[in-house]
Amino acid sequence: MHTHIITVYGIKNCDSIKKTRAWLDGRQMSHRFHDYRTDGLTPALLQQFADKLGTDAILNQRSTSWRQLADEQKCDLTPEKALQLMLSNPTLIKRPIIAIGEQLFAGFHPEQLSSAL
Repeated sequence: MHTHIITVYGIKNCDSIKKTRAWLDGRQMSHRFHDYRTDGLTPALLQQFADKLGTDAILNQRSTSWRQLADEQKCDLTPEKALQLMLSNPTLIKRPIIAIGEQLFAGFHPEQLSSAL
């Protein structure tokens, strides 16, 4: 029996989120889902992700949202600028971000989750 508190951060209608939650449910692992759209995204929470994982790991530059940004938003990207962009557009954040106790993971990687649990 695991005692880790698991929180999955993301957006409800995202396929990666659905896969992650189904994977956890299939293993009877209770988790909390934090939807940026309904539960919000604070600068402090985003900073916590960046501090633990790095801005590059949490900014999804392959997303449709990224491609829709104006070029001037994407150029001269500093960590501060990236964080501002993600705060304004939570869809730019790689999904899911999974918190297991004190550990954070970006993206759905079953093998990584298995070893963390």
